[in-house]
Amino acid sequence: MPEYLSPGVYVEEIPSAIKPIAGVSTSTACFIGLVPPKIEIPFVNPSYDPTDKSDKPAPPYLTRPFPFRELPAEGSAERSAFDTFKAAPDKLKALARPDNPNLPSEATQKDPKQVAEFLQQRSAIALFKGTYPELADGGTALDAFQKNQDALGKLADANKPDHPSEDTRKNPTNLAQFRDLKKKISRFKDQYPDIADVREPILCTTFSDFQRNFGDFSTDGLSVEPGGDLPADKTGMQNQLAHAVFGFFNNGGTRCYVMRVDSVEALRDPLSLTPLEAIDEISLVAAPGIVDPIVQDNIVTHCQNMSDRFAILDAPVLDEATPLTKENIKNVGNTDYGALYFPWIWVFDPVTQMMHPDGNGEILCAPSGHIAGIYSRTDHERGVFKAPANEVLRGALDLDHQVSRNVQDGLNPYGINCIRNVNDNIRVWGARTIGGDANADLKYISVRRTLLYLRKSIDHGTQWVVFEPNDRSLWAKITRNVSAFLTGVWRDGALFGSTPEEAFYVKCDDETNPPDARDNGIVTTEIGVSIVRPAEFVVFRIQQWPGPLAQ
Repeated sequence: MPEYLSPGVYVEEIPSAIKPIAGVSTSTACFIGLVPPKIEIPFVNPSYDPTDKSDKPAPPYLTRPFPFRELPAEGSAERSAFDTFKAAPDKLKALARPDNPNLPSEATQKDPKQVAEFLQQRSAIALFKGTYPELADGGTALDAFQKNQDALGKLADANKPDHPSEDTRKNPTNLAQFRDLKKKISRFKDQYPDIADVREPILCTTFSDFQRNFGDFSTDGLSVEPGGDLPADKTGMQNQLAHAVFGFFNNGGTRCYVMRVDSVEALRDPLSLTPLEAIDEISLVAAPGIVDPIVQDNIVTHCQNMSDRFAILDAPVLDEATPLTKENIKNVGNTDYGALYFPWIWVFDPVTQMMHPDGNGEILCAPSGHIAGIYSRTDHERGVFKAPANEVLRGALDLDHQVSRNVQDGLNPYGINCIRNVNDNIRVWGARTIGGDANADLKYISVRRTLLYLRKSIDHGTQWVVFEPNDRSLWAKITRNVSAFLTGVWRDGALFGSTPEEAFYVKCDDETNPPDARDNGIVTTEIGVSIVRPAEFVVFRIQQWPGPLAQ
């Protein structure tokens, strides 16, 4: 209470007993994928004629390089490509006009081979400047960074690379060098944050952010062979990740984190997803194109342990001879913290079109990125209580398998959500968690995600309660605040009932807080909600009617 010392009128501002609970975001996704630390150089062959129908090999068009921390090994094709970057300015200078390095000299124009060489070197320089504009000097800063890393490795502890070795600590000169190298490397990483490191989640709000950090559409595995698992190496996965993130934004996604790894084996380690735990904003997790059962199980376990996020999984790629059964499609255990989608989709790939001008430019793509975008779009337009189904997949041109109603009859009860061509539109035609009927009250995606939304929102909005006096006044405040929040949720259409009393209840009183619980500093609130279910089976009964009888 304030202290009054002299006569007068005192006006006090009293804080409201209602502390609004704000709904948390449910649409921020995290994509995990393989991005190998290599560099690709474009080679433009000016003599190539795309109208030539002969069996000549397609020109090796390549796209933007993958960001990297470490230079490729000496003697590798990737290291040779990087050396091309460094040598390009001198070669271009010898072939260009003295007053304009973007144009070939008169002598160069007389020799078609020199013109081709000129275009190749100019393309290499343009690509390098476009990807690393600050390092347009030909990689000097990157070279210094690599040398510093190598030198630091010789002075560091083998088991703790961030700490000096025992020999280094005994030598003051080496210890000073170790600390100096760490500062230089740290400055480089701060100066060029776009170069994504392994297991470092990077926020992307546009596809351009992804391009800067992880590369563009690429030649990294332009096709996926049928038969189930994708190769457990780098083949094909960077392009899958690029299409997944593009599909996410194309289908209505607004914010996502991307974390790169260098092998599927790395994701088989349950601790590989630890960097995601500190990012509270994440609510959806997917590893586009990675159908390894151990990896998918780790993702589901991560979501269950965090209790505030949902997994979106891809089914394996099946060949035409494999029956479309539960046993061949579902390779993870039942869980209400994830959803599985089948089949894969065909999308347009610009690099494929460049490499094969006579083709249609389509490649097979995992659908999880596009599906995550639909989750986000549905959340923004309707709410998390609306099932992310009967929505068109933007960017999907065709399906790897045409699923009929009879086939889906055998898949849907087990929580395998099918993507189907309905009325000439490719739509998500399933809304169940993995396991379907086995998950009882949590068999629907929207029900599980609504509970996650309510749980996280109430958790964030009631932190003020901690250390408050545990009495009836506090219980009344908790009841008012939670009831006000749930009333807003009911008005949005997430809860079933004609009145708030039919839609939910909040109980925080002597019954839920007996003396022994109060003595232990525990305050307990019981909340019941009636979440709306999706109209999965719509039935119209039609019968003949003779019409109104004549009077």
